[in-house]
Amino acid sequence: MDSFLMFLNCPAYMDKDGASRCGLPAEVHCRYTMNSTDGPLESAKISCPRGHHFNGPIDCLTVPEQSAATAESASPPPAGQGTEPRAWWAGERP
Repeated sequence: MDSFLMFLNCPAYMDKDGASRCGLPAEVHCRYTMNSTDGPLESAKISCPRGHHFNGPIDCLTVPEQSAATAESASPPPAGQGTEPRAWWAGERP
């Protein structure tokens, strides 16, 4: 019988605004298939060292990778730049 460890990045949010994720390696304790109306779903039970536990479809447990352009735009501006107030447009959250 072959056995191996599998890890996913922990998808838990670390703040109330949902801006940052835990991201620690979460161990997959078991994998299984769930039935759904759209067909079978590959699922897993995971937990990370901070004590976050999740159980559900792997598609819902994985965090999409950010592209380099998105990661750059998400980082704070250099000191002295971007500190002026900006107008909020319809659909944006202040």
